[in-house]
Amino acid sequence: MPVVWIPALLRPLTGGQARVQAAGATVQAVIVSLEAQYPGLQARLITDGQLRPELAVVVDGQTSPLKLRQPLTDASEVHFVIAMSGGAGP
Repeated sequence: MPVVWIPALLRPLTGGQARVQAAGATVQAVIVSLEAQYPGLQARLITDGQLRPELAVVVDGQTSPLKLRQPLTDASEVHFVIAMSGGAGP
């Protein structure tokens, strides 16, 4: 079952747990599974059927361009992180 690393701001929804397991073959399916275990989590990750724009999903160490559609294996590690955008340099 994939392991999901929970961002610090969302840990109150998981009882303080930083790492949880959730069933699913895609990131979206894992989020649905997380919602069943930890109500309210899905709304903090998804808006209008898409990953919230300020978030990125990292699967097995790689930022996923597929986001919610990213396939997972039972050994996958999933991280939700604040998306970094470029800025003007000095």
